[in-house]
Amino acid sequence: MESISFYKNNISANGFTVIEAVYTQEEIEAILAEIAKADTDKNTFRKTDDLFAIRQFLKELPAVNNIIFNTKLTAIIDELFGDDYFAVKSIYFDKPEKSNWFVAWHQDLTISVNKKADLPGYGPWTVKQNQFAVQPPLNILQNNFTIRIHLDDTDEGNGALKVIPGSHLKGVYRPETIDWNSETEQTCNVKAGGIMIMKPLLLHASNRTTNNKPRKVIHIEFSKANLPDQIEWSERQLLH
Repeated sequence: MESISFYKNNISANGFTVIEAVYTQEEIEAILAEIAKADTDKNTFRKTDDLFAIRQFLKELPAVNNIIFNTKLTAIIDELFGDDYFAVKSIYFDKPEKSNWFVAWHQDLTISVNKKADLPGYGPWTVKQNQFAVQPPLNILQNNFTIRIHLDDTDEGNGALKVIPGSHLKGVYRPETIDWNSETEQTCNVKAGGIMIMKPLLLHASNRTTNNKPRKVIHIEFSKANLPDQIEWSERQLLH
């Protein structure tokens, strides 16, 4: 494991970093066992030939919380970002072996909240399956971060994230304006049990699966921002 300053510098300069061996094989199997017991008929679940996803993952499967927020992960969060962050969104993605699902270049520009309200600096709004999402003021996105927990070995063959290092420093960066003469993409390979930490304004994408290997990832977003009184984080959860 590299030093904390190494990871901090990567996140600051490049918008992401990878930390291996945060979870043991036994912890991965325990998480997957809880997922296998889940009731997939709820509207927070989505299952197709290309993707199985569980939205509000930490709420839907509370038994996984103690496994996910083990001593290694909580120490990493505290040392990299401080102890005033909390989880605000969680999704489980299972990209099957023969999936043709891919994700085009984008930034994560919205947050999940409990309702819609007319607020200066917040918008546009969307709603999907009774879940409200809104683009907040830029400073909230700049201070948020995401942790992606990898339950499978992931590389370019099964949809590892591609990123544009440093793009998180350029504010809202529309994919159609990417200048490939000055930007370089990088694939973020992560072994099972490792994590990728990224800033939401980092431009990222993923390819279709080509190696017949699965890709299971838990995506958790974190913030320390206090929202206006009219709205609340829809999935706010303390880490300690």
